Amino acid sequence: MIRVFWVALAIFVVDQLSKFWILRGLDLDTRGAIDVWPPLLNLRMAWNYGINFGLLAGEQGAVRWILISVALGIVLFVLVWLWRDPPGLRGQIAGGLLVGGALGNVVDRLLYGAVADFINMSCCGIDNPFAFNVADVAIFLGAVGLILFPGPNGNGKRR
Repeated sequence: MIRVFWVALAIFVVDQLSKFWILRGLDLDTRGAIDVWPPLLNLRMAWNYGINFGLLAGEQGAVRWILISVALGIVLFVLVWLWRDPPGLRGQIAGGLLVGGALGNVVDRLLYGAVADFINMSCCGIDNPFAFNVADVAIFLGAVGLILFPGPNGNGKRR
């Protein structure tokens, strides 16, 4: 579990530092957009009040606290799962990615009332209107990693 803790802490810190840099250093909240390497990489400020792709964003007050509770519940579930059925190194890293990313987005909801998204990528004539952040990438990679690298008893067989 110590690896899960350190990976989660590293992701949490990188996520929060990136958001601090975007909001305070680059003032992206005021500027709105910065083209870094168009169209592949752009910075586009987007406040996500709902879930993925802004779903449920209309009910900001209640949804905020529900999403914080759900995220904390998922973190607790993943930590208990990893403790009961410890995975190998890759699974521990995946668990840390998911936990650190989820906690990063929880802190956003607590501080700002919404998740700060700012990375926008488009390619090949497709203009992607959505933005994401470091925590989102970590959550996605962590979830995929936990599916691909479950604990020793995560192979569908009972002990």
